[in-house]
Parts: sequence; C-alpha cells; structure tokens
Amino acid sequence: MDTHIDIKTCRRIVILGNNGSGKSFLAKEIAAVTGLPLIHLDAAFWTSPGWEMPPEDVWREKMKGFVAGERWILDGIVSFGDTMAMRFEAADMVLLLDVNRVICLAGVLRRRGKTRSDTAAGHEKEEKFDRGFWGLCKGIWRFKGTREKRILRFHEQYPGTPFAVIKGRRGLRRLIKEWKNE
Repeated sequence: MDTHIDIKTCRRIVILGNNGSGKSFLAKEIAAVTGLPLIHLDAAFWTSPGWEMPPEDVWREKMKGFVAGERWILDGIVSFGDTMAMRFEAADMVLLLDVNRVICLAGVLRRRGKTRSDTAAGHEKEEKFDRGFWGLCKGIWRFKGTREKRILRFHEQYPGTPFAVIKGRRGLRRLIKEWKNE
C-alpha cells in the first residue's frame, strides 16, 4: 500500500480480512492511537455455547446499534444478511488486510486455545480440531476467491466510502509505526 491513511481523522473504521490476518491486532493498535471504542464482532456474534449462530434478525439489530454510534472501530468479517452493507454505509474508512493465506493459517493455529479479547468469553476453550475447524481452514484457504471478492463488490457499491488495502504483515507494521510516530 502506497498511500498515506490519516487514521486520526477517522471516527468510524471497519477492519476486514481473512481469519488470522491480524484484524484484531490492527484494531487494538488503532484504538490505542485514536482513542476510538473498539468492537470485536466475533465476540459480539459468537455468544452462544457451542458456536451457535444468533438469529439473523437479532444480529441485524445488534449491528444497527453498533453502527449508530458516533465513534467506533468494528473489527471482524462476521456478516449476516445486509450487515456488511450497514458497515460500509456508516464507515468513514474501510481497511482490508491482504495477508498470505499460509500466514493466516499459521496465525489461527498459534492462537488456538488462548484467551483473546476478540473471542466471546469461554469460547477459546471450545476450539477443537474438529469438522468446524477444518471448515475454518478451508475458508481461510479460499478467502481470495470467496469472501474477499464479496468485500470488493461492497467497495464497488459504496465508492464514496474511503477504502484501503494493507498488503501483508510488513505493510501493517509500517502503517502502525507511522501512526504512532505522528
């Protein structure tokens, strides 16, 4: 990524990317630099035991409450129905992390079973090497051809919403260093 992103002028930031790409790490760093409240969408979405999805209407109402706020960082790819559209409409910056899928898989493996702020309380201990985990790995591997394409279609639908792609972990670290030094 070659352009400068003036993160300190943003009030509503959406961070998207593959599982294990560093979305939550980036969100925490931006929150520390800007003072914006941080909402981890995975922690808000996966609240039921056994990773049971909430009803679509319940999630939509929760998301409406999030985007109605004046200042926030929304970290996460979780999407149900039109919630991605809500985020693009409300954001004054959308950041997409473009990280190699092998690095994303390694990141997901490294964090398994660890307590994280982006996971609903108690769920980190439920992570297992089961069918759901292998489905997650398959989704990580196919991200460019599936979820990323969908994100880019939203970008085309909302050309007025500033959008930036952060290439790789090196680009991510460079931007964070730049923001901290401003």
